[in-house]
Amino acid sequence: MYADSGLRLEELNKPVTIREEIQERERLILCPQACLSSETKGRLYPVEPCNIRTPFQRDRDRIVYSKSFRRLKHKTQVFLSPMGDHYRTRLTHTLEVSEIARTIARALRLNEDLAEAVALGHDLGHTPFGHAGETILNEIVPGGFSHCRQGLRVVDVLENGGRGLNLTYEVRDGIFKHSKGFGEIIPKKSNKWAMTVEGRIVRIADVIGYLSHDLDDAIRSKVISEKDVPSKCKDVLGENHATRISTMIKDVIASTKVVNGEMELSISPRLYETMIHLRAFLYDNVYRAPQVHNEFEKAKKILFDLYEYFLKDKDAFIRENTRMFEEEAVDIDDKTPYERRVCDFIAGMTDRYAQNLYSRIFIPSSVV
Repeated sequence: MYADSGLRLEELNKPVTIREEIQERERLILCPQACLSSETKGRLYPVEPCNIRTPFQRDRDRIVYSKSFRRLKHKTQVFLSPMGDHYRTRLTHTLEVSEIARTIARALRLNEDLAEAVALGHDLGHTPFGHAGETILNEIVPGGFSHCRQGLRVVDVLENGGRGLNLTYEVRDGIFKHSKGFGEIIPKKSNKWAMTVEGRIVRIADVIGYLSHDLDDAIRSKVISEKDVPSKCKDVLGENHATRISTMIKDVIASTKVVNGEMELSISPRLYETMIHLRAFLYDNVYRAPQVHNEFEKAKKILFDLYEYFLKDKDAFIRENTRMFEEEAVDIDDKTPYERRVCDFIAGMTDRYAQNLYSRIFIPSSVV
């Protein structure tokens, strides 16, 4: 059992937990730039260590078993309530990002558990109807809205009946700093990067994931065809989803270097330019395509009307909040502005919940 653990002979009789054995293996196997679970900055509230799981493994499990994570299966990735069984949802996107992040982390001898936990939690703050929902809430809610900040509210406050998930600092930091929108894939300013290399990997894995699978879904839905894809993108990335993903992952691994003791994640100039080109193509021809954009305009009206309705009817808000969260209605102290509480409620909805609720409130029912 201890032959490959690196423990000295005199330590063989020393009682150790499974968690301690895993953390010893981390020290022996991972590269110097990796974030060791034994050196985490800790949690918002101290907890007793688990005898089996490391802190990052524990965070991963807390995320996977959360209600917010389960609701991702009915939240839009690109296409609103797609009829086909094979379109991505926010949940399948999350799982693909997790696989990509773990692959890169493993190849670079970084902490795979940390990368996985950040990846699984990175989109917990997303609204129903994808970025259309985020856009409308940002326009109407005092103080604005972003799914990154909301992700922290989910894991710090909203989950677990208002008690939060109490994740480690490193995972929370990765969730908050994963997004780039239409900005730089690899930011020039260090304050936009996650504090750990594992968290930074998730930012890149997120882009790799959606560039390829959003293109895949757009072709499947016939919003675009294969011949519409720029030849430059096909020449550099490949002709299909598997080849595109593999090409980008291999490039990140090959381009990443250690400089002055720091690991600098990188993408080769040719591939980086191609990724930017493909992203612009998706924005112009898929995300802003009439058949996608028009449905999102309808979705924005749903969320706007629901927000206005619950602002005016607090009793309805309390009733529906309890209904959505079942026996665990989120209990937040009175210091939280009411507008933000309504925003939290709407942001937590799935697409179908928002559609059904809108229909129940605003659409007259038949009277027999």
